[in-house]
Amino acid sequence: MTTEVHESILHPASLVNELKKNDVSHVVWLPDSETNFLYNMMMEEPTLDLVPVCREGETMAVAAGLWVGGAKPVVLIQNTGIFEAGDSIRGLSLDLNQPLVMLIGYRGWTRRGPTPDSAGRFIEHILHAWGINYYLVETDDDADRISIAFEEAGRLNRPVGVLIGTEFGS
Repeated sequence: MTTEVHESILHPASLVNELKKNDVSHVVWLPDSETNFLYNMMMEEPTLDLVPVCREGETMAVAAGLWVGGAKPVVLIQNTGIFEAGDSIRGLSLDLNQPLVMLIGYRGWTRRGPTPDSAGRFIEHILHAWGINYYLVETDDDADRISIAFEEAGRLNRPVGVLIGTEFGS
């Protein structure tokens, strides 16, 4: 008797579908080599405008400007980018009561053993310190947590994080 082990993965389509379902207008992000599949899919989606930035610290100000102008942006950056954007998160997203969903790449984290990368070890503590609720998405089955984050951000008028705890599958 053989047992087939199937590990679920997260496909870019699951994330894009959640963005569409929640009427996201803009994705403010710092492009990186690890999100190529997602980038290609977002570029093909006519309802999403991609707004690339040079530094993660710019994402919160750009998202706040879009929000004030009536758009519904989402921020897509790594956990290290959240560290850099800290003052903007405090001064804009939190102090302005912005209902912003932040999709955060959970770089350096593994649930299967030690997490030697400090970026992976620190992110949840930082989010707790700022009082930012968050949800973990690792597979297509978890993707609906993105909609939960949007509902919560809108209800509480504050930022909510979604930690993307896996690489995207092709």
